[in-house]
Amino acid sequence: MATDTITREPAPARAYVARPAVRRLGWAGIGVWVAALVGQIIVAGVPLDRQAVLAWIAAGLLAFSIGRRPLWTVVSDWLPFASVLVVYDYARGMADGIGLPVLWQQPIDVDRFLAGGTVPTVWLQEHLKLGHPPWWEAGVSLTYVSFFLLPYLVAGVLWLRGRAAFRHWALRFVTMSYLAVVCFILLPAAPPWAAAGCRPSDVQDGPSSVGCMYAGGRYVRGDGLLGLMHPVNAGANPWVERLSTRGWGSLHIPVARQLLDEGQAGVDQVAAMPSLHAGCTLLFVLFVWPRVRARWRPLLVGYPLLMAFSLIYSAEHYLVDVLAGWAMAVAVQLGFNRFERRRNGARTADTLVAQSPTVVENPWPPTATTPSSTSPNGGALSTRRARSTAAADRPGTTARSASS
Repeated sequence: MATDTITREPAPARAYVARPAVRRLGWAGIGVWVAALVGQIIVAGVPLDRQAVLAWIAAGLLAFSIGRRPLWTVVSDWLPFASVLVVYDYARGMADGIGLPVLWQQPIDVDRFLAGGTVPTVWLQEHLKLGHPPWWEAGVSLTYVSFFLLPYLVAGVLWLRGRAAFRHWALRFVTMSYLAVVCFILLPAAPPWAAAGCRPSDVQDGPSSVGCMYAGGRYVRGDGLLGLMHPVNAGANPWVERLSTRGWGSLHIPVARQLLDEGQAGVDQVAAMPSLHAGCTLLFVLFVWPRVRARWRPLLVGYPLLMAFSLIYSAEHYLVDVLAGWAMAVAVQLGFNRFERRRNGARTADTLVAQSPTVVENPWPPTATTPSSTSPNGGALSTRRARSTAAADRPGTTARSASS
């Protein structure tokens, strides 16, 4: 006697279908959202703080989902994402209160070693900085500020295309952020713009906040941590300056510079190692690389390089901060890729496990016994076949059929 197993697959989930009137309401909601966002940008500029960006994106996704997706999916996916990022903001503030000595001189020494005796930030500002912001510094400012929008815009686009891809990106970005917080707490480091105004005697105890970091390099010149600067362009100031917002002057958007300066003043100023700007930019490139056409990949290669240049030139980060951010991004991407491959492999293996032949379901619907003229014990054989067929036709059941 051989035993066969008959498995009936469950019916696929029904697609979400809305009435035409509901879909028209969705288009109206999208129009209202776009009009409100344009008004926000005209009146107060592009929102750059995390809570505002997440709120605007979530509102847009809610409007888009009317008539297309269940609205609860926006809340179920984006509320946890936003919550852990709010917790991250509070956790990052802890780095300034732990009290560990801040690294002031060490990043400078590492940069001099990596660049063959010079500090890349000093060299770039010596050779490129002008007395007034040139047109290309607008690209520096736009590249720098893209970090405050890109991760969340990517999350929104991925969510529209597929919720699974959104979850994969959200887990990577959140993990990257929290790993950086651990580094900010254990290895607090001052950025170049802060070191430019301080002497070694000012920071010998590793303070997290000292007046010289806000005074500017004009008061220290040659005896500062970054040494003496010799600009090649007439009119350029002979000290390292923070230039990440200076390009807004070329774009004639002074309110953007003011808002960004206020935002920078409200965050931990000694959390330069690693650079989340550089790390999340490379993480974005690694994540979307297999998802885009080949013709867009040169732009993907150029984006993290342009971000690295903008950060180092504008004195926001040292070269070592950028390299540390890149290393963390590669580690996060490779780690999640391996985890997802192993999980998918485990799921595939589960689907190949043979069904147990000992499961017997009660016949549904009840069947009558009909004699068979071709079997010596036709009544009993027909009953077994009828019960097997009825049980197999019942959705989601497994029945046993006997054959000689």
